[in-house]
Amino acid sequence: MALPTQIDARLTALGVRSADVDERFVRGTGPGGQKINKTSSTVWLRHRPTGVEVRCQRERSQAANRELAWIELCGKLEQRLRDARAAVQQENEADRRRHRQKSRGQKVRMIQSKKHRAGHKAKRGRVRDEG
Repeated sequence: MALPTQIDARLTALGVRSADVDERFVRGTGPGGQKINKTSSTVWLRHRPTGVEVRCQRERSQAANRELAWIELCGKLEQRLRDARAAVQQENEADRRRHRQKSRGQKVRMIQSKKHRAGHKAKRGRVRDEG
């Protein structure tokens, strides 16, 4: 079965091929009586390269559940991509902060701290051997 153009466009934008997705129709679970136990209206999708799985049985119709499952799968894959990009951006920002030059105030405080520490160390004196 062909996918709606909107979902197909989202998959293309993500760089995901529909051939990489396993699609199965399984029997539903939970309340709903005999109807849900007899029909395979639940849609189960799994994107093999990433391992993302989606299971949808919101509607009674298999076609409606299929479309909802594909939309949910696209959403999960987009969120995964956004998270990966955000992690790279945070890493770059942390690296930039780590390697930037110190401000004039930071340098002054650092030198004052070093002089203060040197004063403490200067008071220690040498250890003499008594023996």
